[in-house]
Amino acid sequence: MGIGVAIGVIAFRKVSEAQSNLGPEGLNRAVGWLADGVYDFADAVRSGMRERETDLRTALGVESGEVARR
Repeated sequence: MGIGVAIGVIAFRKVSEAQSNLGPEGLNRAVGWLADGVYDFADAVRSGMRERETDLRTALGVESGEVARR
């Protein structure tokens, strides 16, 4: 029983420590990293889309000025 109590106390301290490390500043930092990752991913997707569109226009012989936007 003593070992179970000791493990419970250690686990509680570890969880409390993790929560305090995250805190408001840690949470802001984590959200910032997530936002940067999403922005970088979206930028890579846009870049790939532009590259693919250029390849398709070249393959079809279509100039970008000829396309009418609807």
